[in-house]
Amino acid sequence: MAKDMTLLWVTGSPPCWRVMIALEEKNLQGYNQKLLSFDKMEHKSQQVLDINPRGQIPTFKHGDNVINESYAACFYLESQFKSQGTKLIPDGPAEQALMYQRMFEGLTLYEKLSAVVFYEWSVPEGERHESALKRNKEALVTELKLWEGYLQKLGSGSYLAGPSFTLADVVVFPTVGTLFGFGLSPERYPKLGEYHNLLKERPSVKASWPPHWLENPKDQDRLKDALKDI
Repeated sequence: MAKDMTLLWVTGSPPCWRVMIALEEKNLQGYNQKLLSFDKMEHKSQQVLDINPRGQIPTFKHGDNVINESYAACFYLESQFKSQGTKLIPDGPAEQALMYQRMFEGLTLYEKLSAVVFYEWSVPEGERHESALKRNKEALVTELKLWEGYLQKLGSGSYLAGPSFTLADVVVFPTVGTLFGFGLSPERYPKLGEYHNLLKERPSVKASWPPHWLENPKDQDRLKDALKDI
């Protein structure tokens, strides 16, 4: 079945990482994949545009079905391969409700992270202002404190929606992994640090770990200033 799947992705992209973790959790290894380069603008290539007219990644195709939004792709994989691999949507209403809540709050966390880490990349030089970046950093700190509180309430060793690994972890962990990859302090955010340490050893996460972080760990040093004051 995985041979009917194609994923176009870039390393270090949390949306791509979400889909890759979901594929691993559903035991769908062996899918067709192509690593693209943002620097070379390969996400705007005809190969991508033929599947995804927005020219964005991830670009995911299963047979004739195209699902390019990362959350949608993760839902699709769980729905289509329910009985295969890890069960990612719990049956209990309380855990399921918390899973959905944290999943969609995770979009806000990713937005706040992006507004800081990708500020210089996304805002033209003439439009950048220190006051705007300062506000973005303050908003990220407020958001991180919320997540610290969520994990504090759940207790040590918990996943985002309780004792089971769920779709909430599939879609939110890549943002958490990126936060720590860019230098977030586990001393300042101990519960997030504990959660990060728990999941980074999970086979699906290790198998999909951004390869450029492994190949060129020193490249991350230039990025870590982005979160030094957070």
